[in-house]
Amino acid sequence: MSIDAYKYLSVPGGIDQPLLFLFHGTGGDERQLLSLAPEVLPGAGILAPRGDVSEAGAARFFRRTGEGIYDMDDLARATEKMTGFVQAHVEAQSPSAVFGLGYSNGANILASVIFSQPSLFDAAVLMHPLIPFAPQVKGRFGTRLLLTAGRSDPICPATLTQRLLAGLEAAGAEARVVWHDGGHELRPIELEAAREFFGGMDVDTPGAA
Repeated sequence: MSIDAYKYLSVPGGIDQPLLFLFHGTGGDERQLLSLAPEVLPGAGILAPRGDVSEAGAARFFRRTGEGIYDMDDLARATEKMTGFVQAHVEAQSPSAVFGLGYSNGANILASVIFSQPSLFDAAVLMHPLIPFAPQVKGRFGTRLLLTAGRSDPICPATLTQRLLAGLEAAGAEARVVWHDGGHELRPIELEAAREFFGGMDVDTPGAA
């Protein structure tokens, strides 16, 4: 897959620094999470694609037919396309490590890529993911995961977050959840958790193999 499969924003990192992929939520774009990158992973290179699906003008990474009802064929298409896109950029840049951070719809495509290629990323943060199906992980889990969620999130119910965590752990993932008492919004506790999570990574080689 080409490095130009998506419209994207790229910011070079320092020498021997990791590469952080950012995946926006519905209606966002490649700049939506850009300001978070220096907070959670200072010095890293940044690669932020824009979703290639439009939902009434709002950019997304895959189609859906209703809230929490996914077009699974299109999700499969998007997962294959995004996996190739990430692999192409990792091969081109050879970073010290490969990290991912996604919010809402961005967390969903990031999760789906990880299910498909569970060692492509060294570590990833899934912020308010909504995965309404049991993860089908293809291979040994090599990605360490942090999930963040709101206990009163009307879009991503806490019960589905707990079910996702259980499914990930059953698949062999090293994963945990950081909660806040609000809804679907991002809160400072999530950014602090992401900063500590990425800062605690001890990775010597890129995650893509």
